[in-house]
Amino acid sequence: MQRSVFFLSDRTGITAEALGHSLLTQFEGIEFDQVTLPFIDSREKAYQAIERINEAARVDGVKPLLFSTLINSELRELVAEKSVGLMFDFFDTFINPLELELGRMSSHAVGRSHGMGTYAQYKARIDAVNFALSNDDGVSTRGFPQADIILVGVSRSGKTPTCLYLALQYGIRAANYPLTEEDLDSHRLPAALHPFRQHLFGLTIDPGRLQQIRNERRANSRYSSLQQCQTEIREVETIYRKEKIPYLDTSTVSIEEIATTILLHSGLQRRIPR
Repeated sequence: MQRSVFFLSDRTGITAEALGHSLLTQFEGIEFDQVTLPFIDSREKAYQAIERINEAARVDGVKPLLFSTLINSELRELVAEKSVGLMFDFFDTFINPLELELGRMSSHAVGRSHGMGTYAQYKARIDAVNFALSNDDGVSTRGFPQADIILVGVSRSGKTPTCLYLALQYGIRAANYPLTEEDLDSHRLPAALHPFRQHLFGLTIDPGRLQQIRNERRANSRYSSLQQCQTEIREVETIYRKEKIPYLDTSTVSIEEIATTILLHSGLQRRIPR
């Protein structure tokens, strides 16, 4: 079974995507064709969105599902009236009860949840991203004294994407350092990491999953062989336990969950507001 899904927004569509996707994951056996339509901020763009929605309905033979965070009531009502989709309006669902409970009207301002915010907040985010890129994969350890957290682990265990997520979402200065075969053979932490032990957090992964990931990068090589992956994971977990480094198995965990676990364990606080 296939169903078209549209995420409608007068800004980026990130909120509609996140909320809508969370709901859709509860329904198995359905293939969702998901389309994001951002920046619907005029009647012309609203009619363009309506045309796409109605065309999808014609092709599929069923109503598309519409997840909307449109703030402009005129555009929201236009899409609801003129399209043949089934509308799930997040703002209409939650804003009215909140207005009643809080005793005041909402601002109906567009772009509040994913705008730049203040310049200081925006700069904190960009600085954190630049820090993650400059201190990625152990290329340099000069920035480690300024790091909030340093992720360690074998190649392809999820260090880089987690660092970037921590930077983008929380403004956390995250660095990472790969534990190489030479490091693992020595059964101890590299000397470069000793001064920063209190900031270390380890990532591990199931050897079979690691082989799958590595094989996509370098197929049929020693690097991606199951034996090599098993050896590296066994050795890195031995180092974690010996050095008392907290660590997490990332095999079936999303980047969001990895980041949240790291923050919870380390006690780090976000530098940019929600």
